[in-house]
Amino acid sequence: MDNAAEKKLALYHFWVAFGAFALAAVMGLYQVIERSGFFGFLESREVYYASVSTHGVLMAFVLTTFFIMGFGYYVASSTLKMPVWNKSFAWAGFGVALIGVIMAAVPLLSGEASVLYTFYPPMQAHPAFYLGATLLVVGSWFWCASMIIMFMQWKQANPGQPVPLAMFATTGNAILWLWTSAGVAAEVLFQLIPWALGWVDTIDDGLARTLFAWTLHPIVYFWLIPAYTAFYCLVPKQAGGFLFSDEMARAAFILLIVFSLPIGFHHLYMDPQQGHGWKILHGIGTFIVTLPTFITGFTVIASLEIAGRLNGGKGLFGWIAALPWTNPMVLAIILGLLMLILGGFGGLVNASYAMNAMVHNTAWVSGHFHLIFGGTTIIMYFAIAYYFWPILSGKPLYCKSMAITQMWTWFIGMIILTTPWHILGLLGQPRRIDSVNYNNLLTLSWEPYEGTMIFGGLILLYSSGLLIYNLYKTQTSGETYQGEVEYAEPIHAVTDLPEYLNSFKLWNIVIAGFMLVAFGYPILQFFFMDTFGSGRWGV
Repeated sequence: MDNAAEKKLALYHFWVAFGAFALAAVMGLYQVIERSGFFGFLESREVYYASVSTHGVLMAFVLTTFFIMGFGYYVASSTLKMPVWNKSFAWAGFGVALIGVIMAAVPLLSGEASVLYTFYPPMQAHPAFYLGATLLVVGSWFWCASMIIMFMQWKQANPGQPVPLAMFATTGNAILWLWTSAGVAAEVLFQLIPWALGWVDTIDDGLARTLFAWTLHPIVYFWLIPAYTAFYCLVPKQAGGFLFSDEMARAAFILLIVFSLPIGFHHLYMDPQQGHGWKILHGIGTFIVTLPTFITGFTVIASLEIAGRLNGGKGLFGWIAALPWTNPMVLAIILGLLMLILGGFGGLVNASYAMNAMVHNTAWVSGHFHLIFGGTTIIMYFAIAYYFWPILSGKPLYCKSMAITQMWTWFIGMIILTTPWHILGLLGQPRRIDSVNYNNLLTLSWEPYEGTMIFGGLILLYSSGLLIYNLYKTQTSGETYQGEVEYAEPIHAVTDLPEYLNSFKLWNIVIAGFMLVAFGYPILQFFFMDTFGSGRWGV
């Protein structure tokens, strides 16, 4: 199959994704330096919050959405051996999303949308920001439709055959995104846009936060599933082995999708609008979602052990040294799993009601988030980019050793950056502040950690520069490269699967039931009672 058009489609998405990453990386270092208080001439509350808001939107929404769409389009065409369905439709989605990014960027950069990436009311942004964010989401829905349609077309043409695992995961991610983006879409369309345009005088903040909680935690798994797809479908082959179990991988993806959705209230533990019972229900669900993480850890490590032993590793742990550590994909998963273990511990703290009360809205939360997202998720995005870019561009990777250095510096920089954040959270430093100069005692206890974080930020910016330079030199190379993505095969071939491991029909019904229980009454209550100064019907 001639897939040149699919390669171009994926590559354009990657350009936007990593362009957003480059700009956000510079802003990240500025924020660490500015808030430290060490450089008075840089201190500006207005610039700081504009930078934080833009950094968050670029990293959490632009980088991720465009990367996931580009990755998904090429995974679909390369695993199903078929062209992307209706490429004009796919390009239209790209255009809508890009227009949304540009529209939102103007108020962000001008300081008229300094509401952070969660844009919680009562902070209000310029209407263009909300409209741009809406277009970005709508553009991503084009991608979701394409993935689902291609999934269904392949199943219809291949009755009874197992859908390739990478496509199964990608389609599951599209379904997850459709479910989870519904919450923020409802908030923006029916509350924030009418409010920003002056059509209504006020909105119910509690309803807005509840709708955003619908999206806030599942979106983490929308970001993470491409990394998990690489864990299962790319890493074992790159390591020189096989996937330990295709069936366990599918089960993990299903559990991630089903249980990641009805758990958003652990972000609202300290909010008064929801009752303790609902918070406990969501808290229990949050601990259940650790199950697919444990399954993934076991399956991926088992796959790596297979590869290590096939490469000649002996003894109990000799297989670890026998792994190809100079392969970017293999190195990325080793470093990513280390950060996932550390960040996962912090996640258990956040999900625990009593312990959460101690670290709520402190720097601990920022440290945890950056370790999971900026650490585990993004380092796998780097690895995928290093592997896919030569295939998509038709040009060899400029420098493999630079890629290895970049990953090590990213890992080291992220550890140096996030460890002080966790400590500062335990010392009581609030997050989302532009200055840490509270009083002499607090400042003296915080200053060493602020200095350490600046050092970590400098390493991360250096690492970001290596990535962008490597990709740029690859793109502009005069050499040519021919290759296709090689997907891992399971150690035991899968010839037949039960339908519940090869389809999402059942799981959509389960999700609908879970969401009705978890969010039905908590949302409806706002329409039948006065809540904290706002009238009924959410306004």
